[in-house]
Amino acid sequence: MTREEAVHLLKKYNEEEFHIRHAYTVEQVMKYFANKYGEDENFWGLVGLLHDVDFEKYPEEHCQKAPELLKEIGCNDEMIHAICSHGYGICCDVVPEKQMEKILFATDELTGLIWAAAKMRPSGSTKDMELSSLKKKYKDKKFAAGCSRDIIAKGAEMLGWELDELLQQTLEAMQNKEDEITDSLAHM
Repeated sequence: MTREEAVHLLKKYNEEEFHIRHAYTVEQVMKYFANKYGEDENFWGLVGLLHDVDFEKYPEEHCQKAPELLKEIGCNDEMIHAICSHGYGICCDVVPEKQMEKILFATDELTGLIWAAAKMRPSGSTKDMELSSLKKKYKDKKFAAGCSRDIIAKGAEMLGWELDELLQQTLEAMQNKEDEITDSLAHM
């Protein structure tokens, strides 16, 4: 499967810019982590790109409708498992087993929180954000209330990381990949 096929499938089932931006963000964050750990950037990126393929049109069936949609472009069982595992305990019972799946689970909600925090900054960017600023926003339960701190914390625990380590590494991923995310959106 090519990235172009994945983008086509994503846009077939997702029209809102928010959902497309989130998909591109998680794609780039996953590519960053793949590179960091010497893994397959293409595979990790495609998993990130397609992780919410069914969310906009089928929110009540999130992670349950995904396998059917993903088979339209020939996704294999490994990719389908990885994509669905980010909904573990929330909307499905697919357990994140591999490091990549745990990173997806841990960073999915966190990327939304980081973008929301970036929007509040004069620069509107993650690039000049410090961990201390992110931690303040994280601790404020009213800020980006839709981003579950419980899921983020559970993800850090699954990875065996301290919460600060997850926050720092995900922030670094977004800072390093912000230009690629912006470029993807410009070519929507």
